[in-house]
Amino acid sequence: MTETVLEEKSSTARNTLVQAELDTLYRVSQVLSQSLELKDTLAAVLELLHDQGSLHNGMVCLIEEDSKELMVYAAHNVEGEKLSSPIRYQPGEGLVGEIMNLEKSIVVQRLADEPKFLDRMGIYSTNLPFIGVPIFIDEHEPVGVFVAQPPIGGELLNEQARFLEMVSNLVGQSVKLSRMVARERRALEDERDNLRREVRAEHGFNSIVGHTLPMRRVFEQVRQVAKWNTTVLIRGESGTGKELIAHAIHYNSPRASGSFIKLNCAALPDNLLESELFGHEKGAFTGAVSQRKGRFEQADAGTLFLDEIGEISATFQAKLLRVLQEGEFERVGGARTIKVDVRVIAATNRDLESEVEKEEFREDLYYRLNVMPINMPSLRERAEDVPDLSRFLVEKIGRKQGRPLSIMDSAVRLLMRHDWPGNVRELENCLERAAIMSEDGVIDRDIIKLAGLEENDGVIDVAPTAIDLDDPELDERERVIAALEQAGWVQAKAARLLGMTPRQIAYRIQTLGIKVRQI
Repeated sequence: MTETVLEEKSSTARNTLVQAELDTLYRVSQVLSQSLELKDTLAAVLELLHDQGSLHNGMVCLIEEDSKELMVYAAHNVEGEKLSSPIRYQPGEGLVGEIMNLEKSIVVQRLADEPKFLDRMGIYSTNLPFIGVPIFIDEHEPVGVFVAQPPIGGELLNEQARFLEMVSNLVGQSVKLSRMVARERRALEDERDNLRREVRAEHGFNSIVGHTLPMRRVFEQVRQVAKWNTTVLIRGESGTGKELIAHAIHYNSPRASGSFIKLNCAALPDNLLESELFGHEKGAFTGAVSQRKGRFEQADAGTLFLDEIGEISATFQAKLLRVLQEGEFERVGGARTIKVDVRVIAATNRDLESEVEKEEFREDLYYRLNVMPINMPSLRERAEDVPDLSRFLVEKIGRKQGRPLSIMDSAVRLLMRHDWPGNVRELENCLERAAIMSEDGVIDRDIIKLAGLEENDGVIDVAPTAIDLDDPELDERERVIAALEQAGWVQAKAARLLGMTPRQIAYRIQTLGIKVRQI
């Protein structure tokens, strides 16, 4: 009778324990699903086991991926004290290292009887039992150790060990997920940093070509103004590279890690321009199905580039002035005032001074924008930069086409004689057409003509460049063209420069397919 009663009591105790463990296991799964911050989550699990699962002095050690040492990630004692400094275990060291090596659970009836126990944590009661289980993220890949102390030993100790193994399996899945997220985050951060480096290189000073005096002046102004948050007004004809200068200012400034946001003010009517710059609330107008941040909010802590600023209406000029003065605005359809920290760079090809005089542009906005003006020279004002620009652009186009491209000196000399009313943009378009027309990747004078640049169209007076006709790198065709150019396309003079007879040079012109320029 006594044995039957004891068995019934033991069965009841086991059933009660199993029911409590199932409830605790459910709560553990809830805790683990709430956050990817692994240390905080593990600490919460240990606290739950202490309060609900009768497993005290819990500790989780995980292998560091670099050093392969076991580091204590979380621990919980009766007093709830936190770790004051990192605690590590070398591979195989102590009872924790033994569990890791064996890759199986260890149950100790009385911790004082275990010689491998180091008591490094100083939180364990040596008169109580001890359970340690490995943590797996895959079936054969242990990544750590989970340990705890039941308040009493006895026949239910193995049951509690199995329960701790189930908790350890849940923890292992969280560790796996956390490490996957961490690796993806590092990969994204590396990609972001690489992209930032590429963008800085693309939009740095090296991407702005020019050695003439007007361009050297621009470089110096950009270097100086990039250090500060001053509003900049970039002025110049279309195609002179105003946006390129805006990029250079931003990516060489303390705001380089922030966003560079741009908007062409001439492309939108007032109502859309206001929504684009300031954003709108849901339902602010027909089609506003959700809240939307405007360009000013997107550029917070960064730079906003407003191209064609001279095109905005008088009504919108007043709204823009307020943002520039106060750094605040409201979204369309909203009442909440939003403050931003934005550096504004504006650009225009218009004569704002005359528009101020005609009262077509607000004088106060003009002075607010024109704090630091930078004047971009036209290409005809810096014709000496055409050779370097052409080679730079040909290399850029070659990267885009995925093949090596080169440009001959004869082509460059022809390009220098054009006045380029469309400036650098027109030059780049011409070279891109020439690259398309060139089957072998070599752009010469005839290819430039095929691309649509006529020799007598838009010619400016540029002194012929003196070419060393004995240069061994010049091929025969280039040498004949250079001589003709230096001789003003008089074949007899070109023949004397090359040490040929007029008949010989006429034969070379014919066989080399040189189109003779008519003077």
